[in-house]
Amino acid sequence: MKSERGIGIIALIFCLLIIAIFLAFSIYLVRLDNIIRDKFEGNRWDIPAKVFARPLEIYANAPIAQNDFEQELKLLGYKGSNSYTQSGNYVTQGNSLYVHTRGFDFGDSVDPEQILQVSFNNDQIIDVKATKPTNTGIARLEPMLIGGIYPQHNEDRVLIKLDKVPKPLIEALIATEDRNFYHHHGISFRGTARALVSNVTGGKRQGGSTLTQQLIKNFYLTPEKTLKRKVNEALMSLLLELHYNKDEILEAYLNEVNLGQSGNYSVNGYGLASQFYFGQPLRELNTSQQAFLVGLVQGPTLYNPWKNPELAKKRRNVVLNNMLVMGYLTQDQYEREIARPLNVVDKPTIGTARFPDFLDIVRRQLKTEYQETDLTNQGLRIFTTLDPIAQTKVQNSFRETVARLANSNPNRLKDLQGAVLITHPENGELVAAVGSTQDFTGFNRTIDAKRQVGSLLKPVIYLSAIESGRYNWATKIEDSPISVPVDGKQTWTPKNYSGSGNGIVPMAQALANSYNLAAVRLGQEFGQTTFRNNLIKFGVTSSIPQYPSIFLGAVDMSPMEMLSIYGNFATGGFKYPTKAIRSVVAPNGHLLERYALNVQQTIDPSSAYILNYGLQQVMSSGTGRSAYNTLSSELKLAGKSGTTNDTRDSWFAGYSGNHLAVVWLGLDDNKVTGLTGSTGALPVWINAMKQLRQKPVNLRQPDDVQWQWIDVATGYVSAQGCAGAMYIPMLRRTIPHQTTACATHDQVEIDSFPDTQNPVSQTQSGDSMENYIRESENNMQDDSNSNTNRVISSGSYQN
Repeated sequence: MKSERGIGIIALIFCLLIIAIFLAFSIYLVRLDNIIRDKFEGNRWDIPAKVFARPLEIYANAPIAQNDFEQELKLLGYKGSNSYTQSGNYVTQGNSLYVHTRGFDFGDSVDPEQILQVSFNNDQIIDVKATKPTNTGIARLEPMLIGGIYPQHNEDRVLIKLDKVPKPLIEALIATEDRNFYHHHGISFRGTARALVSNVTGGKRQGGSTLTQQLIKNFYLTPEKTLKRKVNEALMSLLLELHYNKDEILEAYLNEVNLGQSGNYSVNGYGLASQFYFGQPLRELNTSQQAFLVGLVQGPTLYNPWKNPELAKKRRNVVLNNMLVMGYLTQDQYEREIARPLNVVDKPTIGTARFPDFLDIVRRQLKTEYQETDLTNQGLRIFTTLDPIAQTKVQNSFRETVARLANSNPNRLKDLQGAVLITHPENGELVAAVGSTQDFTGFNRTIDAKRQVGSLLKPVIYLSAIESGRYNWATKIEDSPISVPVDGKQTWTPKNYSGSGNGIVPMAQALANSYNLAAVRLGQEFGQTTFRNNLIKFGVTSSIPQYPSIFLGAVDMSPMEMLSIYGNFATGGFKYPTKAIRSVVAPNGHLLERYALNVQQTIDPSSAYILNYGLQQVMSSGTGRSAYNTLSSELKLAGKSGTTNDTRDSWFAGYSGNHLAVVWLGLDDNKVTGLTGSTGALPVWINAMKQLRQKPVNLRQPDDVQWQWIDVATGYVSAQGCAGAMYIPMLRRTIPHQTTACATHDQVEIDSFPDTQNPVSQTQSGDSMENYIRESENNMQDDSNSNTNRVISSGSYQN
């Protein structure tokens, strides 16, 4: 009896143990099942925000040269061909291009795939024909991807739908990786058993062979090679196949599989791999290229086409042979595809941004408006203002000019650096941004390089003089030594670059030649408070010190802040905040943000119009005249150069009718460069502006502004042909009632002269402005300040 009772107890315990194991296993399966379903049905991947350039708009009379149009196509990965039957191809026939566009989903609108015939003449589009024309008559190329904002694990992918995947790629994948994919239930029992035996016995490590198991391994599990992970892989594969059909699993696999590495960035999925290796969308690849991508599954590093091209080609051929064996290719097709070269791009562009300085500006703005997780895993699309053709040209010209300057004095300038910013002043849109002559390091000089700005701030002083109504461009002002009290204890004694004063000169001459003493005298008259308030109103965010040398630019600002200041001048008195982003679109196409035009009047248009004349005189006869001589005088350019103490920083800011550009040059260690604004930044500015199609400055003349001949000696109304007469814009209320003898003799009336739109220089002989400037040229080297050092700790100023 005791024996039977003991056996019963053992049996009971055994049964309970079996039940417990079953329950534990069931609970474990439920947990695995929840893991699978939660991730597969939720947000499967962290999709970085993608940042795009502006789309190129194509329409009749668009100012686009044929060469620039072809360059944009090449940047987008279009291929010149003898046929345009496939998207991404174009054919050139004389002055016409036939382009098979790819189409693009902008979120709030969709551009269709179509064929365009674009004809050119005299560097502009003269005619556009489209297979799917619009009511607006405007077609667009898709915007170029310029970079992304990546999650911490640095994965990237371009999601693709199964119905958009080329059939040869799926056939190659099935033939090579899992020929029984559509017939098994998630695992290969033979392959799993082989892997288990090998791993237990310490033999060569082997993995599961099905696509489902590979997906489970990459999607859910860690890379560790243990028995537990292998069991989990098999169980989860069975569960995945239980819940989802083959097409859903295959689509997930196509988007998940790792196919390479770009620096710190992982290349995941065939959509991104196609761009990474070939610079083209997946659907535009031929069978040979698709076979190459499939071959990478077994080892992206081993079959890296740039490091191991022969191995990569052999692996591709294995895949093509598998397709032949499975009947997916005929012998003729196989022979044709196997004869093709790999044809990968020379250098992949995925991972690292093409234009990192511009992208950094965009990223910084986004991070003030969106959470980090939204930018790194929600798949937002950011559409920017970047013009890739302008950016490429400006970037190249900047580096070439800086290299030439550095070679002129390699001992001092071998590490010369700088920044260039270009906008459309009429809307504030940033066209191009360059913050380095080298690879991007994270220090973006367009924003981060805060340096003394020198004479770039002088126009703010002259604006106050114009606004007061007491001064016009012919008004004589004093350019003579001055000492300014500081804190009631010390004095600050500024100097001109020449070392001496220039006496009594017309105000226009003082600005054109950037006389320091005259500027300080005017600045003192209107006060530091007025000066600082104007800077803040114009967009300066940096701290502005409270000492008089700020009149000569002894204040640290970034190129971006200088761009903001001069935007007020270029628009005739209106501030358009610099804008690098046009819109933000969610993955579902919902428009999250559209950055509308934002404008604020900061200067009375009449005063701004008159100030513009003075900045034009800088270009026509002052420190910027080399630009005036190099670029067309018909552009009526306006601008100002700036040089800081001991020539540590070289600046130039100026504008045409459609482009505003700011240039800074210097050394990161703030050592002396020996470059003035005119010898350093100005040549960079000229070459950058030469890359772009410019329009003349053409500010609207306000009703209360009148062009008038003024006698420099007396300040009275004069006449054309009279000695010492300057033809300048003036506020009507400030035109003097007295006339010179010359004007009276010619019976000239104050209002008898026509209002000419923005003449650059109509001075006469004798004591005219041109002669004043010509006489002073022997003393004028540049606009450099000799005393813009910041206040030292004791409160005194250095000369």
